[in-house]
Amino acid sequence: MSPLRKVCVVTGSRAEYGLLRGLMQSILAHPDLTLQVVVTGMHLAPEFGLTVREIEQDGFSLDDVVESQLASDSRTGMVKSLGLGLIGFADSFRRLAPDVVVVLGDRYEILAAAQAASLMDIPVAHISGGEVTEGAVDDWIRHAISKASWFHFVAAEPYRRRVMQLGEQPERVFNVGDPGLDAVNRLQVLTREELERDLGISIRPPFFLVTYHPVTLGDQDPEHAFRAMTSALDAYPAATVVLTRPNADAGGRRLAELAEAWALSRSGPTVCATSLGQVRYLSLMRLADAVVGNSSSGIVEAPALKVATVNIGPRQEGRLKAASIIDCEGHADAIQAALARALSPAFRSELPQTVSLYGDCNASVQICRLLAEEALPRVLRKRFHDV
Repeated sequence: MSPLRKVCVVTGSRAEYGLLRGLMQSILAHPDLTLQVVVTGMHLAPEFGLTVREIEQDGFSLDDVVESQLASDSRTGMVKSLGLGLIGFADSFRRLAPDVVVVLGDRYEILAAAQAASLMDIPVAHISGGEVTEGAVDDWIRHAISKASWFHFVAAEPYRRRVMQLGEQPERVFNVGDPGLDAVNRLQVLTREELERDLGISIRPPFFLVTYHPVTLGDQDPEHAFRAMTSALDAYPAATVVLTRPNADAGGRRLAELAEAWALSRSGPTVCATSLGQVRYLSLMRLADAVVGNSSSGIVEAPALKVATVNIGPRQEGRLKAASIIDCEGHADAIQAALARALSPAFRSELPQTVSLYGDCNASVQICRLLAEEALPRVLRKRFHDV
C-alpha cells in the first residue's frame, strides 16, 4: 500500500479560510490524502479577531503556526512580514515534508509560502490564479504565485487562458470554479432572528453589508475614499449597516479606526465587526439589500446569492462581473447614485435573473480529486508554454 499523499493547506486570513474550509474538509475525508494545516498572517493577530480559533473550532488540527504579521500599517511592514514568512515556512515545510502545498489567492504571506515551497522542490497548487485586480498590489502577487506553482485551479475559462499566457502548461491548469461558491449552497445559514440576537441589532431595510479595503494601487487616498463611502451611506440614516474591518494592507489600521468611529456616530442600527466568520457573513449577505465596498465577495458570492453589489473604485477592476454589480468611482455623489440604483425597483426586479460567472458550487470536490489523482513531479522542472 502506497503512503497517503500529504497535502499541506496554508491559510493566512479570515476571508481566504472561508474559501478553503470546504476543500480542507474534503481532503480530511479522502481515503488517499492526509491533511496538514499551517496557519499564518492575520489569523494570529488579536486586532483581526484571532481567527485561528475559528479554524480549531471547525475541528481542524494545526500542524504548524508561522508567525509573520508585524504590528505595522506601512508598506515597509508588509515587506518585513513577507520576509518573516519566508523564513518561517522554510522551517515548517522542512519539518512537515508535505507532498504538495495548497495556497489560495494573492496576499503577500501566501506569496512567501509559495516561494518557500517551490525553492524547496515541493509542488504548489494555486487556487484562483489568472484573475485581475488592477487597484491592488495583490494583482502582481497573484501572478507571481502562479509562476511559483505547479498546479493551477482557476475559477473561469478566461482565467485559465491567462494562466497559460503566463507560460503554464495547459494540462496542469484546471477550470474548477470558485471555491467561495461552495458554501453558498451548503452552509446552514442563520435566520434573521438569530443574527439580530447575535449582533445585538434590529436588521431593517435598507440593509447594507459593507467592507472597504485599502486601494494599494491608485491615486485616491484610501481615507478620502472611505469617508466618501460613509458620506454616501449617511444619506440613509435609518439604514442597517454591518461593517467588517479591512485586511492587513498598508493603511488598513487607519481605515479600521475610521470604521469604528463612524459606526459609533450613527443613529441607525450599526455594527463594526472585527471578524464575522463565514456563516454569519453569508447569512447576512442573503438578507442584504446591497453589498457595498470593494471586497471580492461582492464580485463572486453576492451575484450567486442574487444580491446587488455597489463596487467602489478600482480595486476589483479586471474581474469578471455579473449584471448585479454596479461599479462606481470613489466619490460621495457617485456612490450615492449607485446605492440609489441598487435600491430602485427596476434594478431589484432584475436580480432574480442574475447569472454567476464563477462555476457551479462544486470546486472543492474537484480540487480534492485532482490533488489525489494527478501525478506529482520528481523534480520541479517547468517548461514555459508559449501561446
